[in-house]
Amino acid sequence: MRVAPVLGVIGKLLRFFSIGFLPPLLLALYDGWSGVPGQYQVAGHFALALLLTFGGGSLFALGFLHKPRFRRPEALGVVAGSWLVIAHFAAIPYLFAGLGYFDAVFEAMSGFTTTGATILRDFDAYGRSFFLWRAMTQWFGGLGVIALFVVVLPQLGIAGRQLFFAESSTAPNEVVSSRVRESARRLWLLYVALTLALIACLMMMAGMPLYESVCHAFTTMSAGGFSPHPQSIGGYGNATAEWILVVFMLLAGTSFPLLWVGLARRPLELWRDGEFRFYLLVAASASCGLALILAGGLPGESELRDGAFQAASLISSTGYASQDYNLWSDAAKVLLILVMLVGGCAGSAAGGPKAIRNLFGIKFVWREITRSLHPRAVLPLRHKGRAVPDPLVRAVLNLIGLYLIGYAFFGTVLVLMGADLVTGFTAALACLSNIGPGFEAVGPMANFADFHPFAKMMLTFAMWLGRLEIVTVLALLHPDVWKRLHWKGDSTRESPPREE
Repeated sequence: MRVAPVLGVIGKLLRFFSIGFLPPLLLALYDGWSGVPGQYQVAGHFALALLLTFGGGSLFALGFLHKPRFRRPEALGVVAGSWLVIAHFAAIPYLFAGLGYFDAVFEAMSGFTTTGATILRDFDAYGRSFFLWRAMTQWFGGLGVIALFVVVLPQLGIAGRQLFFAESSTAPNEVVSSRVRESARRLWLLYVALTLALIACLMMMAGMPLYESVCHAFTTMSAGGFSPHPQSIGGYGNATAEWILVVFMLLAGTSFPLLWVGLARRPLELWRDGEFRFYLLVAASASCGLALILAGGLPGESELRDGAFQAASLISSTGYASQDYNLWSDAAKVLLILVMLVGGCAGSAAGGPKAIRNLFGIKFVWREITRSLHPRAVLPLRHKGRAVPDPLVRAVLNLIGLYLIGYAFFGTVLVLMGADLVTGFTAALACLSNIGPGFEAVGPMANFADFHPFAKMMLTFAMWLGRLEIVTVLALLHPDVWKRLHWKGDSTRESPPREE
């Protein structure tokens, strides 16, 4: 793997990313002009973050090669490296706000991976520009930083197709366009349109102010869950807003390519999709189950709303809370853990193993049971009327296994470092699946601030690992990659893959 072109592309991305500091900078200037103390200094911090990020990107871009032909490891290196490097530069405003290094990087990685776990204790200590930046990091990360820049990479002389599929899920998905640049453009148009629609709904139907509407729209469509209120959505006591967010959280957890096809071309295609039906079935079942448990009988509107909100929030990995579900019964908590394990659809902003992989896992187990009765039967797994190749089934099952191993590994480490059993394992589940809150000490109204710095570093790594669906990072740690590691190398030493 050639390091120079990988860093060069990351540098180009960093320079584009530096523009993102402008909105919070301008908001801080506006608040300072309105008389809010200390905001001019905050504006200066964002300005300095912009300059440092642009300068760092320019330094990295010195290794940029004109029209490089990327090999698979280099494409994976750009994807993984971009998330890691951009998160560190996104942490600069948090460092200026007084957070330590581990806390700042934890908060930034939680934003860009749309996890929503936080180390903040006193929300009153920070201004509006701070929380706007938190929301923006999740919005940028929602559909993938790489998918965004696939639109502009051809202008840099880079074939973006390898990068797009290095970022994409391995599960079967809809094809928006045969051209990857056009696909990325359409997905971002849909993403922006849904974000604007949610802002309008929150303002016009729920009466939420513009600033709060923007922050919650950014963190809902990204399935992120950062809220400027310390009590999350529950702190607003707005039933209409909660119902609106239920709908948009479920949309955020739906495959965006499938949404594009369903909304722009064939509406019935949504319901024909087996993963989408499975996703809605699990969400609806959990909602009803939670409502019945909360009511202890026939549920009313309040119990139905709380059940639907929490089921939609956790299955889509958004992580909002309308109630402190730490106080709910064990039966309700079990249902919440089950929806956490299912996750959203492949190709969505959601984290976790994804619904399609769980569906394939169930089908695979059922096939093996049937095969034990009929050893000679030919029983292919099917998705949308087509047989799924065995290598893809094997990859899906391997990834499910890796997630389970990851939950066990990170949970064990946290417990050995002093966390109680429930806190440790649900924190591991919440971070590796990019959900955000867990239970007990990391519940929806709590935070991750009390963890040891090493534990925070481990959870930061877990968020990065989970967002890149584990294999991307593990592949880069393979000895074959390190044996062929060089700075620029000779582009003729290995034949690059044919561009699709």
